[in-house]
Amino acid sequence: MNNSQNTEGQQIRHFIEYSGDSYPTPKWLMDVFKDWFDPCPLNNNPTFDGLSIDWKERTYVNPPYSEPLRWVEKAIIEKKKGKLVVMLLRADSSTKYFQRCQEEGEVIYFGRRIKFNGKTPYFASMLVIFNGLTK
Repeated sequence: MNNSQNTEGQQIRHFIEYSGDSYPTPKWLMDVFKDWFDPCPLNNNPTFDGLSIDWKERTYVNPPYSEPLRWVEKAIIEKKKGKLVVMLLRADSSTKYFQRCQEEGEVIYFGRRIKFNGKTPYFASMLVIFNGLTK
């Protein structure tokens, strides 16, 4: 086995060990959005359904990675109500949610993979800004 195969295998094992539906937002990024509404806080026992409530004027979302499309569609609805929504998402151009982000939002790519709880996932991330504050 060459080094590239070994590295890929390590990344897959690393992902399996750390995989799940949610990745906690890195602290440095949470600090940027600390006073923003979060309809999808990292919580195993949520007290509300963030998809069924109105979001605040400024909202930050790091949705479950298993179903980001529903959250992206909700962000687009909130944008059309005149709100500002910023989402942290996996950058995956093969998905419908990525296409919707390109159509309705402004996409910012990180220059490198960001770490979640000190661990680097196998995927790249992006911030998507749905800005309904400016017409």
